[in-house]
Amino acid sequence: MVVLFVVAVVAGFAQFGAISSLNDVARHFGHVVATGHSLKSAVGLSGSVLGVGLAVLRLASLVALPLASLADRWGRRRILRDTLVVGLLVTAVASLSPSYWFFVASFALARPLLAAASTLVQVVTVEISNAARRVHRLAVMVAGGGIGAGLSAVLHGVIRGPNSFRWLFAVVLLPALIMPWLMQAVPESHQRSAESHALRLGAIPRFLRGRLAVIAVVAFTVGMITGPANGFTFVYGEGVLRLSPSVVAGVVASSALSGLGGLLLGRRLAQTVGRRGTVAIGVLALALTSAYAYSGGRLSFEIGYFLGVGAAGLLAPAASALSTEIFPRAFRATAAGWAGVAGVLGATAGLALFGWVGDAIGGVQSASLRVPALVTFLPLLPSIVLLARLPESRGMELS
Repeated sequence: MVVLFVVAVVAGFAQFGAISSLNDVARHFGHVVATGHSLKSAVGLSGSVLGVGLAVLRLASLVALPLASLADRWGRRRILRDTLVVGLLVTAVASLSPSYWFFVASFALARPLLAAASTLVQVVTVEISNAARRVHRLAVMVAGGGIGAGLSAVLHGVIRGPNSFRWLFAVVLLPALIMPWLMQAVPESHQRSAESHALRLGAIPRFLRGRLAVIAVVAFTVGMITGPANGFTFVYGEGVLRLSPSVVAGVVASSALSGLGGLLLGRRLAQTVGRRGTVAIGVLALALTSAYAYSGGRLSFEIGYFLGVGAAGLLAPAASALSTEIFPRAFRATAAGWAGVAGVLGATAGLALFGWVGDAIGGVQSASLRVPALVTFLPLLPSIVLLARLPESRGMELS
């Protein structure tokens, strides 16, 4: 479990690097106009360009589906090791970016590998845990990903200068060298199944597709919120609100407390209220707190982000448990990959819509992105009623 936690931290760090450095990247490759009032003049690149770039990164994560599905055929440990190490190496290449779109392309190659590794961390955790400890261990893995993202934000605030983002990306070379050795301690939880090999890569049996469709809709809704809510954090905090990088990094780092509180509460609710109810509460809280964070002003940003991380922490363990427990072992990694695909599509749509509306409203002089937030985060919330169609997996023994 310790090694899986380290994998979660490293994957979280590498994936969040594109977000934590985005304002620096936009300023480095764009053009800031101090007297302008548009989003482009404030951060260097337009909201549409930033949104499209982030959407490309999210769309690239679709490749995580076949990568994760390979773990149902070739084993969990092998695919987990290979996707993590190669993803880290490609992330390091981004430190050499000569342009914004090279930066996007590098992370587009790394993102699906790291996303597949994060997905498999959850799958392996579920499979090596009994029903009583499963949610607790999933909460620990989610915390690992959050710690990695927080470390990325802290280093972004500490490493300053015109090429600070390059040093942030180059740091991942160290874990890339260490992880192959550490991965030898990860147990192999995969059992070869003729049933999984009989279907095409990424295919799910017909009798499971209804469950998967509900999981996919909810994952799409979550992605629609978290994509822009996380993707524009540093652009909004540093570029629009004009907060210093150290202040924004401090907000992100301090939110580890609310994230931990959310994880603890989410673990308790998942064991008492159940997986489905906890997911519904988490999605609703995530949408409302994210909308508040972009409603205008430093205080709203800090409070909204702090509470939003707590809401994400509340949601994550129950969502991970529900989306893996209700599928049999032979197709568990594939189903998790499809849930990831739905989340990616939701995040892509959210990023594109948020950036387009941000440009369309004509300015950021009020230091607010309230309209893009409301238009993007709230319309799909009714989809959480579909959770009632899923079986409650609390206490379920895995097949």
